[in-house]
Amino acid sequence: MKNQEIKELSVDGLTEKLAEYKKQHADLKMAHFVTPLENPLQIRKVRRTVARLATELTKRENQ
Repeated sequence: MKNQEIKELSVDGLTEKLAEYKKQHADLKMAHFVTPLENPLQIRKVRRTVARLATELTKRENQ
């Protein structure tokens, strides 16, 4: 997800997307341990998206 897309989401939308991407990250890591992924850079991409979502959520809670 792009930063602009993240900023357009509501707080509820952010929490839903955060949970969704955290699950996807865990699934990708588990799949990579079992058999190497064809594109292991997917893990990095999802991890960074999780960080972006968490950062935006924290920023909104502190305002």
